Amino acid sequence: MDTKYALTYDIGTTGVKTCVFEITDVIKLIGADSCGYNLYVFPDGGAEQDPDEWWSAMCGTTKTALKKAGIKAKDINGISFCSQMQGVVLVDKEGYHVRRAMSYMDQRAKDELKKGIAHGPQIAGANIPKLLKSLQITGAVAASVKDPVWKYKWVEAHEPENFAKVYKWLDVKEYLICRMTGEFCMTPDSAFASMIYDIRKGKECWSKEMTDMLGIKYEHLADIKPCTAKIGTLTEKAAKELHLEPGIAVFGGGGDASLIGVGAGSVDIGDTHVYSGTSGWVSTVVDKSIVDASAMIAAIVGADPGKFNYFAELETAGKCLEWVKDHLALDEIGIYLKKEKITDSYEAEYTSLYDYMSEIIDKVPAGANGVIFTPWLHGNRCPFEDPNARGMFFNISLETGKSELLRAVIEGVCYHLRWFIDVQEKKVRTSQRIRFVGGGALSPVTCQILADVTGKTVETIDSPQNVGAVGAAVVVAAGLGIINGVHEAKKLINIVKTYHPQAANKPIYDKQYEVFKNLYKSNKNNFAALNG
Repeated sequence: MDTKYALTYDIGTTGVKTCVFEITDVIKLIGADSCGYNLYVFPDGGAEQDPDEWWSAMCGTTKTALKKAGIKAKDINGISFCSQMQGVVLVDKEGYHVRRAMSYMDQRAKDELKKGIAHGPQIAGANIPKLLKSLQITGAVAASVKDPVWKYKWVEAHEPENFAKVYKWLDVKEYLICRMTGEFCMTPDSAFASMIYDIRKGKECWSKEMTDMLGIKYEHLADIKPCTAKIGTLTEKAAKELHLEPGIAVFGGGGDASLIGVGAGSVDIGDTHVYSGTSGWVSTVVDKSIVDASAMIAAIVGADPGKFNYFAELETAGKCLEWVKDHLALDEIGIYLKKEKITDSYEAEYTSLYDYMSEIIDKVPAGANGVIFTPWLHGNRCPFEDPNARGMFFNISLETGKSELLRAVIEGVCYHLRWFIDVQEKKVRTSQRIRFVGGGALSPVTCQILADVTGKTVETIDSPQNVGAVGAAVVVAAGLGIINGVHEAKKLINIVKTYHPQAANKPIYDKQYEVFKNLYKSNKNNFAALNG
């Protein structure tokens, strides 16, 4: 097989990671660079980003990533994206943004939500007739102030001069594709996330019924193109700015919720993967739209045509470990796991604080000597939605030390991920072997705890922290014809380690898991009293 090279951009909320992959019989990361950019947060709930900052970060990191990879710009065969989703980037006919992009975090459109769908007789915060129609057509409902349609309506109501300039409504990666190629498009997963996309078989297009019901200008919607489609080629202007060669094929790519599963190699019906980055989730590949409104779980359109990802999300997963690092391992009053700051010592035995934390955690018995942590540091979405929910350490005694607290945090995240699996099992069959990806999968201790808590065999891949970028490289491989589609991702992604559940730990985790699930019910009113 001839060697091909893919350039991918993982466009996150706080920064871009630019990766160069070598594609042969496997996908191999050979160069990478990253750069941060701003998130502009306003007192009224606004959250915006400057698309020029995305582009500037991409330009700088592309040159460095190529240098680290040891290849030239002319060697790149294809470009693709893994991106944050549910942004609103409104552009004019030339593809220039008419205002800063509205992030998925933007919560200004409360009045637009109320006027549009949160009125009259309601279920789950949505007008019943509109909810039923939306579920029938799109498999989802725009019942959150964060949903893109209400951001679009907010601009229409509050910035008529900007709205008058709008030619197309794009998402984050679609804006960048337009800037690279001059083409306007939306991939199906981005279109689905707008909640005006018709998922019914034989249709699979923008829904005129939904745009009419919600007051969207149909002409503002871009053509829908497959994730693996070649949207266009790199223009001379874009190539010069990015330090690349003009004419490189640019493919549609996908959102993070779509491509992380692909990068994990979790692509067949029934395959389950677990992601632990800043947030966390459990996702199982299914062949139809499924909604469990009581547990706040839904199947979202994936990168592979005809397949959906049955998706349950935790707001803070790896973020809990970051909190532990900042406030327990390296806290404000100078108490450390060792008397020295191991991050400052050139003679440190351990390569990083996270490695040291993992070793400490591994010395604590399963169950953290009875301590349980709830990972709801920024509220919770699933299987219960409550912005007032918070984290807690439960069952601390005089014998409890910092090491137990550290282990309890990892176990608490894993308990919640097990809860997702159990809830998903009510509607679908999850796989006995699960792929574990994201930064959390870098720790063998965390991998083993996940296996023990869930009772599943856990498999990890190379560079699990770059899994979204790997998914984008799979898109390039499919677009170039190296594989027949993203459903063949497993051919290019090898398992590097497997963790089997240890039977001795099962009774401990089963007992504490039941207590963990009861903690929210027992404290719901307390959370409301303190945080409501």
